[in-house]
Amino acid sequence: MSERNGTGMTEEEAVTRGTPEPCALWYQGQERCGLERVSHRKPQPGEVFVKALYSGVSRGTEGLVFRGQVPQSEWQRMRAPFQEGDFPFPVKYGYSSVGTVLEGDTALVGRTVFSLYPHQNVYTLPANSCMPVPDGVSPERAVLAANMETALNAIWDGKPSPGDHICVVGGGVVGLLTAYVAGKLPGSTVTVIDTNPEREETAKALGLYFALPQNAPRDQDIVFHTSANAAGLATALECAGDGTSIVEMSWYGAGNVAVSLGADFHSRRLKLISSQVGTIPFERQPRWTYRRRLETAMSLLEDPVLDCLITHRIAFRSLPEQLPKVLNKASDVLAALVVYEEQIC
Repeated sequence: MSERNGTGMTEEEAVTRGTPEPCALWYQGQERCGLERVSHRKPQPGEVFVKALYSGVSRGTEGLVFRGQVPQSEWQRMRAPFQEGDFPFPVKYGYSSVGTVLEGDTALVGRTVFSLYPHQNVYTLPANSCMPVPDGVSPERAVLAANMETALNAIWDGKPSPGDHICVVGGGVVGLLTAYVAGKLPGSTVTVIDTNPEREETAKALGLYFALPQNAPRDQDIVFHTSANAAGLATALECAGDGTSIVEMSWYGAGNVAVSLGADFHSRRLKLISSQVGTIPFERQPRWTYRRRLETAMSLLEDPVLDCLITHRIAFRSLPEQLPKVLNKASDVLAALVVYEEQIC
């Protein structure tokens, strides 16, 4: 197993308080990944040293990274906050980690925190890049915070209202979270559309309706699309009522998608709106910071029913072997939780 060490640190400097050797997942090449030892350092003033408990796999974004489908035009915009390496490969990529603060900022020592850190067992980062996990949110559920941010941003972009009939096409984690938040609007009726009939049980657990594409409701007041395929987008257009907005949340990477903007698209005055979590909607930017958005997203995770979204658990040591299955588009995985244990890389 190789080691990436450009700091000249000694082995003693690299490991703090007898914790496991610092080890991270790297996407090494197209559809190749592996665990590699990484250099590490003790926290300086204003920093914290974190031992990971769990991290979450983003099947959509990390799937594109794994397959080498991040377009060159997006190589800089797509950089994760603590990414190492450069696209296309090799890159240490990920953005949903929950761990315990062992050293550093005294206000955080002993706390469970969330950060936008890649899959790594121990790491040091600025204290202000961590968010304490509220008592009402379990460490496992906290890994969904980045997904919930995406859902919250989409709700802002789509602007659904109380009493609306709302449709979400695509029953993955982000789609289900978007539907869950929309379902909290008084009087709203929210339907999740997916080709996988097994998603019905999850949708109903979240208090939502479910339909297969052929049974999808029509004349909806707002439609969110998260399926990342052309057939799903076509279904979203069919579900939309006249004058309705379709919020496109899918990101296709380097791929192209065919969309039917002929037929009745113009006569029905449909609107196709892009939504991307990388920026806060313009009208909110004077008041909302990324920190405030993340805090809000975390608070929305206090409902234990959301545990049903975590369908798979993967030991960190077996992540390279399991990731190809998890990131397969045909996989039945919703949220995959990476579980960190005492080990040497």
